Amino acid sequence: MQKPLIKNFINDHLLPLNLVFKDKKTPNRELPEHLHDRFELVYIYSGKGTFFLNQMLYEMNEGDLFIIPGNTIHQALPDSEFPITATAIYFDPQLIGHYSAGDSFTNRQVFERARKYKSYKLVIPAAMRLHLEEKLKQMHEELEQHEAGFRYAVQLHLNSLLITINRLILKESHHQLAASDIGPPWLLNILQHLDQVHTEQIAGLSYLAKHTSVSAAHLSRVFKQLTGMNITDYVNAKRISTAKELLLTTDLGIDTIAHNCGYESLPYFHKLFKKFTGVTPGVYRRKVMNEIIIEI
Repeated sequence: MQKPLIKNFINDHLLPLNLVFKDKKTPNRELPEHLHDRFELVYIYSGKGTFFLNQMLYEMNEGDLFIIPGNTIHQALPDSEFPITATAIYFDPQLIGHYSAGDSFTNRQVFERARKYKSYKLVIPAAMRLHLEEKLKQMHEELEQHEAGFRYAVQLHLNSLLITINRLILKESHHQLAASDIGPPWLLNILQHLDQVHTEQIAGLSYLAKHTSVSAAHLSRVFKQLTGMNITDYVNAKRISTAKELLLTTDLGIDTIAHNCGYESLPYFHKLFKKFTGVTPGVYRRKVMNEIIIEI
């Protein structure tokens, strides 16, 4: 099984942020599907491709910005003839919390909106692209030069960038986050259906083939082509994503969570969870809850 990447972040507890600047991505260089807890922004300078995000499929083109909440399955699939050049920022949500107790605004709103509506792509207007690209360049230079106060400067640039993005989304309706814009309707229906039934034992290829007008072989081939993973890997990724949420939002025991996520074997659940996250369910729960307490 090709498991989603356990993203290795630079260990700077004073600035939990990584930036990959103007990286050229080809099909041979692209990473396996991601599943991590940090927020992520991906801006496209040039090239073409497909971006699979949770249950949504998008075209990647110049000026596209992808807004990715934590614990969201995603996979970029660059075009072989027109490789993607992109900047990606991964950061801990604590960097963009509330500015004061009396202010309801938070830069997390853009990520909350993306998650709520399952809409992750924003097409940046041509007139605003240089401004956004300059912000990304400034962050990159601060991280490269490490001058006095660089961590604070990076955080300021990040929050300024997100304010611009939030205002753009809220200002005009045609700048709203885009819905899924590619893929055959039957595949989009399957992805939506799996979002509801991925924790059930029946969520497999033969079951899904019965709910479409295509053969199991064609379903499997197109699913892999457009999402970058097979159905079994995707279902497991969805289940582990759900397990992570249950570990942090409920007091349920790990055995109960495993069962609720479709796993009858607790050892297998532990093994799979560690493959996806790098730690066991118990360690994950303690680690993240401790980080939340420290942030508060």
